[in-house]
Amino acid sequence: MRKLRKRYRITPKVLSRVKVSELIPLIRSAGLYTSKAPRIKEVSRIVEEEYGGRLAPILNLPYAEAKGKLMQMPGVGPKTADILLAFVAKNPVIPVDTHIARVTKRLGIAPANANYEKTRTSLEALIPPKNRVRLHLSIIEFGRAICKAPRPRCAICPVNKWCPSRIV
Repeated sequence: MRKLRKRYRITPKVLSRVKVSELIPLIRSAGLYTSKAPRIKEVSRIVEEEYGGRLAPILNLPYAEAKGKLMQMPGVGPKTADILLAFVAKNPVIPVDTHIARVTKRLGIAPANANYEKTRTSLEALIPPKNRVRLHLSIIEFGRAICKAPRPRCAICPVNKWCPSRIV
């Protein structure tokens, strides 16, 4: 983002007009840049042309409707849609990334074979809406520092004695 922001004003109008070949070196460090660059350009074009350059018309819709519209855009899956809806639109939703999925499944909150939506709804059923953003960030930190893949640090885990997946 820093490189991109340094070179361009990050708006749908600007990004829809940037050449993919100019975007690639700016987002290379994020990985998957050859697929992300054309998607950034195309989503920017859609937002510019269909929504007047603003996401507010989508983000202000009820959660399910907004998520559906966002996921119609190229490269926008449930996690990306939920991140926008949680952090920009302030919906009480917990986006599920790899850390949240791993921790939630290891703790038995969601079944081991749960998909994105089942993992999200299982976790949200336990957490009051006002605490979801804070919990989201805490679980990510916990997953990075303690409940790591492939080697969790069970010996220092504060919830080890309750964890059905602990390594003794």
